[in-house]
Amino acid sequence: MLATLISVIGLFAWLYLIALRGAFWRLTEHDGNLSGKGGADPATYVVAIVPARNEADVIEKSLSSLFAQEFNGRFDVVLVDDESDDGTAEAARRCAAARGAADRLTVLSSRGPDAGWTGKLAAMQRGFDHVRRLSLGPEFVLFCDADIEFSPNVLARLVSGAKARGAVLTSLMVKLRCESVAERWLVPAFIFFFQKLYPFRHVNDPEHAAAGAAGGVMLARPEALAAAGGFRAIRGALIDDCALGALMKAQGPIWLGLTEDVQSLRAYPRLADISRMIVRSAYAQLSYSPWRLAGALFGMAAAYLAPPYLALFGESPAREAALVSWILMAQAYMPTLKFYGLSRLRAFALPGVAACYTWFTVESAWRHLRGRGGEWKGRYQAPRAQSASQRLETPGEIEANREIEA
Repeated sequence: MLATLISVIGLFAWLYLIALRGAFWRLTEHDGNLSGKGGADPATYVVAIVPARNEADVIEKSLSSLFAQEFNGRFDVVLVDDESDDGTAEAARRCAAARGAADRLTVLSSRGPDAGWTGKLAAMQRGFDHVRRLSLGPEFVLFCDADIEFSPNVLARLVSGAKARGAVLTSLMVKLRCESVAERWLVPAFIFFFQKLYPFRHVNDPEHAAAGAAGGVMLARPEALAAAGGFRAIRGALIDDCALGALMKAQGPIWLGLTEDVQSLRAYPRLADISRMIVRSAYAQLSYSPWRLAGALFGMAAAYLAPPYLALFGESPAREAALVSWILMAQAYMPTLKFYGLSRLRAFALPGVAACYTWFTVESAWRHLRGRGGEWKGRYQAPRAQSASQRLETPGEIEANREIEA
């Protein structure tokens, strides 16, 4: 009886996900469909803000791709060096000089995050404060990671698409590196799970409450970001991109999509490397709630782990329901595998991959309880008491904090 109940729960879960979850699994929200024709008006001014902490090994390749953008308007870059000790700033200046773009690069030094801030958000706010003080303000600000490489046409596409849609935030899910054995098995699932949590079609619907963003590439209208309170309003968020998406959707339309024209330079050669990436923020996704953790574990077990087990070892009718769930699961995963150029047969191994992610989530919770949550490049950014720093602030609190920090 229990096996039948679990198999039915799993089957209904997959029927819901496939039919009613914004068709997330079809990967239809792509920057190839980002409306807008032609290049940017020559009067369009964009500033990129690149937070960087110990990125000397990739920063030159990343910045070179920014300086090589085929963009009709004016485009400058601000690098915020977040207490790097590996020569990141020097490598950035060397790159700009080699590309003949020294006058387009500004390097700012960050003293590190203040209490209650995560490091990346503090660096982004540092860059944004600088941009807001410029005598000529940009029409758009491009926030991008220091470990990604752009194709030459990306910025023009983003700007034209944002203008056509009137979007206050336009972001792209960077195509992650998928070369090592660990990456080929686990990276596509990361994209699949992210889209399941934040269905891009729902995010892009102004009438839908869902909101999200992808932190690697985010093109924002600075006036809208300032009106929302800037990064001070989400200063303690570990999942900073989705927090920003929620913040900006209150200001106007946002858009989120996949791309094949922005590639991650970050390698995850071993299982442990991918584990660290997930463990850093998995428990934050559950709002640091033990109850949500328990619910997530049950949901993963019923939707991913039980179907293959019951299909192979269960009895009728649990066996038949579980087999249908397993087939639906595999079918939903196949477009993501195709996007990464991998065999669709791997889709039937998704339960094993999901078991890894379930373990990563448990480990994330355990690290948080030990005061070691949110680890990133030597910083532990998820303190035990998260409620005050994770929630969005009221307008009055934002204004009060501005006065204090000024």
